[in-house]
Amino acid sequence: MVVEDAEEVDGPNVRVMKFKDGSREVLVRTPDNKKITKTRKLNDEVIMVTRYTMDENGNPLGCKIYDGQKQELFKVSYGYHKVTGLLERELMFDARVKRIDKDTGKETPIQIIAYIYDAEGKRSAPIVYNLLPGKKFEDVFGIKSSELGENPFKDGN
Repeated sequence: MVVEDAEEVDGPNVRVMKFKDGSREVLVRTPDNKKITKTRKLNDEVIMVTRYTMDENGNPLGCKIYDGQKQELFKVSYGYHKVTGLLERELMFDARVKRIDKDTGKETPIQIIAYIYDAEGKRSAPIVYNLLPGKKFEDVFGIKSSELGENPFKDGN
């Protein structure tokens, strides 16, 4: 992945990343740092858009994932450790079919992604629990998680 100079695109609120497969991601944040939109393109065709809502520390609280035709596919909530603030869990829900747990009456996720940390705070690879048969998120989108990764705007610029 290569991060291009954002100044050539739109100043401090834009980052562009190129990947080996030829795809590009354009990340745009709002001036108040409350929202980030990540658009993934391959050959100038939009293949996925993810819209994040951020907390006051720049961490994602949730996101919605859309396909290239602007159809909402998934919604994700992120859970952080109360003391360390480290990301512990992602709950991914199907935006097209609401699945309700018959015992609790609450909506159930289709995928849970968990992270554990070693004593030095280094995060593990994602531990993915896919709760539905069929294709995994990675099979469809080529990435393991919707997680933003290192916030490209975290440096304050």
